[in-house]
Amino acid sequence: QVQLVESGGGSVQAGGSLSLSCAASEPRLCMGWFRQAPGKEREGVAVIDRDGNTYYSDSVKGRFTISIGKAKNTVYLQMNSLKPEDTAMYYCAVDTGGTCYEDSWYEEFKYNYWGQGTQVTVSS
Repeated sequence: QVQLVESGGGSVQAGGSLSLSCAASEPRLCMGWFRQAPGKEREGVAVIDRDGNTYYSDSVKGRFTISIGKAKNTVYLQMNSLKPEDTAMYYCAVDTGGTCYEDSWYEEFKYNYWGQGTQVTVSS
């Protein structure tokens, strides 16, 4: 059983920055973030593997940066130039079965552990 502890999030005006972190109880091969806005489906935001390979959704590319700690069990998401459409509940996701793949990292079914979610609200 993998334990996940999320932190960060909050409220900010458009153009501002926020950061999220997610600590897993042990190192994992593929970790990252999904988000779900009200009335919308959950979508992949960014993930990273233990080698530091990163994958981003087009909507956040160039604004968000995902990184992993030295112990390979904590993932960070730095969110810059935030927009109102970034408002959502953000969930940490962990895949204990394998690494991240370019053609599947955004698929929810790939991840078998999820954090409780942390709210990010961006006002215009």
